[in-house]
Amino acid sequence: MVSIDPTAAPARSSDTSAFYRAAWRWHFYAGLYVIPFFAILALTGMAMLWIAFLGGRDGERIPVVPQDAPLAVSAQADAAIAAVHDSVLVQYVAPRAADRAAVFRVDRDGVATMVAVDPYTAQVLQSWPRRSGWYDLADNIHSELLLGTTGDRLLEIAASLGMVLIATGLYMWWPRGTGWRRALMPSFRGGRGAWKSVHGAIGLWISVVLVFFLISGLSWSGVWGEKMVQAWSQFPAEKWDNVPLSDQTHGSMNHGPKEVPWALEQTPMPASGSTAGTAAAPRSPDIDSIDALARQIGFDARYQMNLPRGATGVWTLSRDSMNNDSISPTADRTTHIDRFTGNILADVRFDDYALAGKAMAVGTALHMGTLGLWSVLANTLVCLAVLALCLTSVVMWWKRRRGAGLRLAAPPLPSEMPLWRGAVLVGLAVSLAFPMAGIALLTVLALDLLAVRRIAPLKRLLS
Repeated sequence: MVSIDPTAAPARSSDTSAFYRAAWRWHFYAGLYVIPFFAILALTGMAMLWIAFLGGRDGERIPVVPQDAPLAVSAQADAAIAAVHDSVLVQYVAPRAADRAAVFRVDRDGVATMVAVDPYTAQVLQSWPRRSGWYDLADNIHSELLLGTTGDRLLEIAASLGMVLIATGLYMWWPRGTGWRRALMPSFRGGRGAWKSVHGAIGLWISVVLVFFLISGLSWSGVWGEKMVQAWSQFPAEKWDNVPLSDQTHGSMNHGPKEVPWALEQTPMPASGSTAGTAAAPRSPDIDSIDALARQIGFDARYQMNLPRGATGVWTLSRDSMNNDSISPTADRTTHIDRFTGNILADVRFDDYALAGKAMAVGTALHMGTLGLWSVLANTLVCLAVLALCLTSVVMWWKRRRGAGLRLAAPPLPSEMPLWRGAVLVGLAVSLAFPMAGIALLTVLALDLLAVRRIAPLKRLLS
């Protein structure tokens, strides 16, 4: 929340000054809601970046001693199943390198357990409940605040209002006769002005990057993402030639946080049980023949194999940067194989995605910092900048409200608003583009006009 004293700004017309004060007030109200959420997102985002880079997310970095050749995947899988009595094999995650463990997911009574196995000896090295590590805790907070759908909606409102913060902040800090050097280079001359200068300069520097992070994050949200954008940008299953489709979507492979590429999440899964597809593996293939096929068709190093579920389930091979399988989103690939005939039913690659799907594949990798050390460092810098914006805004507000007692000390609402039509159009555009922001803006506007202005004690408290 930027606290800028209009009296300290360059001279401007009364119309512009009124619009400036109105932008300041909206910036303040949006910041009241957004700041705690942005701080949480920045802190959990940094935690996820470094946990994934240093220690891995799912046992992928557990070391082993390489030997002449690994055992058959089926032998490794048998060891994983034996480690959890009466369990069922669900997934195999191939080692990233020759000196790393293989990881299997086995389920018992609806409880998923991950088992790390030495691929050369079939020795069980570790086992742990799925999605139970520090990375997963940070991920759950980052995506839904540990509150499920309610948390998702709260974060979507925060991200949507973040667009309002950026727009109003840029309007207020845009150099008007003061020059770009002063706007981009913070001054440290003490007092509240220094805090304002640092806040404005940081905001101006990262505004475009922050818009990118907000848009890429909103694309996974439950309203703007799933209902408005993702539903219109999915890979069309009709591109698969005469392949029977299941009543399950690719999203059924998600368990907790998002694991399926954005462009495929709402696309129906193909179904086994026909003569469709291209001959590839032997009939009634097992895990060893599917692994051999994966290597044959180009799934090198780390990839994921999901076993068929149900009577018409398919074998699914996948590799994507979102799951840390590779550092290149353009190498994304998902292949489905008929469990009865061994035919390849579908083989979806990055080039097959629609433009929005390609943008999200690259955007998600950038957002998550899975492109190597440089992206981890760059994203860490962005997270630190967001935390600095939150800190400086709170300090500015605290300095401005000295002597205000219990009052919130919100920026004053202009008595006249000559440019109100422009403000209404901007608010309408934001509301149409981001429905949750629209709901929040209308709620605050209604409270401001119907309650704050009319109820004297409330007006004193919030003014």
